[in-house]
Amino acid sequence: MALFDLPLEALREYRPDVPEPADFDEFWKRTVAESGSHDLAVKLEPFETHLPTIDVFDLEFAGFGGHPIKGWFLRPKGIEGPLPCVVEYIGYSGGRSYPWAHTAVPAAGWAKLVMDTRGQGYGNWQPGDTADPYGTTGPTNKGWMTQGLESPEHYYYRRVFTDAYRAVDVAKGLDGIDPDRIVIAGGSQGGGITQAVGGLRDDVAGAIIDVPFLTHFQRAVVITDSFPYQEIVEFLSGQRLREDRVFETLNYFDGLHFAARGTAPALYSVGLMDDVCPPSTVFAAYNRWQGDKRITVWPWNKHEGGGVHQLGEHLKFLAER
Repeated sequence: MALFDLPLEALREYRPDVPEPADFDEFWKRTVAESGSHDLAVKLEPFETHLPTIDVFDLEFAGFGGHPIKGWFLRPKGIEGPLPCVVEYIGYSGGRSYPWAHTAVPAAGWAKLVMDTRGQGYGNWQPGDTADPYGTTGPTNKGWMTQGLESPEHYYYRRVFTDAYRAVDVAKGLDGIDPDRIVIAGGSQGGGITQAVGGLRDDVAGAIIDVPFLTHFQRAVVITDSFPYQEIVEFLSGQRLREDRVFETLNYFDGLHFAARGTAPALYSVGLMDDVCPPSTVFAAYNRWQGDKRITVWPWNKHEGGGVHQLGEHLKFLAER
C-alpha cells in the first residue's frame, strides 16, 4: 500500500468537525453507573508458567451486565509494592492468549492486567476464552462491527467499553498495586478501547494508543476497502435504508469524542501506509486529545505500525510515569 491519505503536514492539522450526540455524556454516565450495580467479583487463581521471575494469575471479573470476563494478571516476582500496573486491551479478533505472550511489561518492573475481549479470540494469532452472553438483535454482518447497530443501547461495543472501564477498577483494587499509577494501553481495536476508557476516566496515569481502530467512522468507511471497517460497508450495501440509524449509533462510540475528553498523558502511534486504520482517522483523534501527548509516526509501515520498535517507545513512556 502506497501513501494514500493526506500528507503528513495536513494530518498534523486535521481536525474534522464531527458533531457528537447531544446526550453523549449522559449516555456513558448512565452506562457506567448501571455497570456499577454489579460487584466486580474478582477471582485470581495462580497459574503455572515456569517463568521464574513473574507471578501469573488466571483472572476473572464481572463486566457489563455482570458477565464474566477473563484475563491475566502478571506481576514481577520479588519486588515490593505498591507496583504500577498496565491494563492492556486486545486487537480485533484476538483474545487474551497465554501469559508468556505478555512478559515485557513485568520485566520492566510493572504489573500487567490483560483483558480478554468478549466473544472474540477465535483467531490463531491470539486465542481467547470469554463468551458474549448478550444476544444480538436485528441483522448483522460477520464479525462484531454490526452487532446491535439498531441502537446504542444494544451495540456490541457498549459492552466491551464497559468491560474495559471496569478492568481499571479491578486493577486499582488488587493487593500490591498503586491505584494512582495505572496506565491503559492497546493497539488497533485495543487502541480504540484505550481511547474510550481514557475519555471516560480522569484517574489513569497514562494512555498508550497504537494505530487506533473505532475512530472517525464516517471517513474510515469511505477511504479504505479493508476490514473490519468494511463490515459496516457490506452491511449498508444490503441494508440500504439504515444508513442514518447506523451512523447515529456509531457516533456514541467514535474515538473522536472520547479523545476530546482524554486528559491523561498519551503516547500515540500511526503508520502512514495503514489501510486498516487510515492515518487521517488516527490524527483526527490525536489532535483532539486534551492531555500532554506525543505521536510516533512510522512513514513506511501499514497496520503493524512500529512493531517491536514501538514497544521500545512504550517502555520509555512507562519509565517516565
